[in-house]
Amino acid sequence: MSTEIKVPQLGESVSEATVAKWLKKPGEAVALDEPLVELETDKVTLEVNSPAAGALLEILAEEGVDVEVGAILAVLAEGAGGAAAAPSKSAATKAEPKKAFTSAVTPAPSAPAPSLGAGYPLAPSVRRLVDEHYLDPKTIPATGKNGRLTKGDVLKYVASGGEGVVAPSVPDRGPREERVKMTRLRRSIAARLKDAQNTAAMLTTFNEVDMTAVMTARKQYQDAFVKKNGIKLGFMSFFAKACVTALKELPAVNGSVEGDEIVYKNYYDIGVAVGTPQGLVVPVVRDCDLKGLAAIEADISGYGVRARDGKLTMEEMTGGTFTISNGGTYGSMMSTPILNAPQSAVLGMHNITQRAMVMLDGSIQARPMMYLALSYDHRIIDGREAVTFLVRVKQCLEDPARMLYDV
Repeated sequence: MSTEIKVPQLGESVSEATVAKWLKKPGEAVALDEPLVELETDKVTLEVNSPAAGALLEILAEEGVDVEVGAILAVLAEGAGGAAAAPSKSAATKAEPKKAFTSAVTPAPSAPAPSLGAGYPLAPSVRRLVDEHYLDPKTIPATGKNGRLTKGDVLKYVASGGEGVVAPSVPDRGPREERVKMTRLRRSIAARLKDAQNTAAMLTTFNEVDMTAVMTARKQYQDAFVKKNGIKLGFMSFFAKACVTALKELPAVNGSVEGDEIVYKNYYDIGVAVGTPQGLVVPVVRDCDLKGLAAIEADISGYGVRARDGKLTMEEMTGGTFTISNGGTYGSMMSTPILNAPQSAVLGMHNITQRAMVMLDGSIQARPMMYLALSYDHRIIDGREAVTFLVRVKQCLEDPARMLYDV
């Protein structure tokens, strides 16, 4: 009995995907629920699993092809063993040592003459001279202990104009240009970001924050936090809670423009930008105003793992009201983050560096400082509101007790 493997429902408003990678070849055995193929949508990569055990008969949609929901991807023969079924565990165990032995044994090279310095590792100083003069160490007579090549041997060989010079190799750089089709995710990212630039009246305002209080709290409570919650206390949860405090006071920053209306949201779903090999994704931590630091850290950690593995769902990346992007992870000192439409603001975090700061008492101290950047849509957020928002975030981070007492 044959079964058609079709493109499943991909999520709300998503009707098309690209065949990214086939995990099975025609003729191979397939187990029930075993992944067959990876599909890439505008936002996520998802796996299509086998509905039954059998063998893959035919692939109808090759890698790189765009397919719609319901399109036939392949045909499965239910109950068939498959032409390339894996050997039993016992058979594989018995065969493995022989395979490893035969693959590892190669004809032994003929031993070099005792007077040549090729039988021992070269000392660093000797290796440097050999490399500088493009020499083959096997051609240089060695006078060191046990036939080792010495620095003096190399210098003498060079001074005598010895033969055996190896010409510098020209690295193979491959083709001068390479054209690769953009992935569906990358095309979606490009379109969304350009649309945000074309639609919003986007500006960026900056401030700086002294991270001493946050870093002290993490150091003081880290062990107890991990012991109780099974997860590390990071920076992002502090920033999420600080942003929620500021968003409550400045609701326009948590709003969006829809046509000629402003939509004010009374919930706080914070998107956290995550860089992956496939591109930037923004999973959403729901109801940050109702969650503690541990719950926020757990959500962010889980999203990070699933993002890198391409396992995020459409629901996990939909509906955020505000976004935080941490460029400091990559060493960024300053940036102007771009809006994640239809949101009206995004906060950019950056790296923490020790800088000399003049304190209120006039003393100069080295403090761990971070630049903050808030990009915002000037259509609904005024400059006063943007600056006030950043100042409020700064206050909450420099004195986290403010968030506890709501002052």
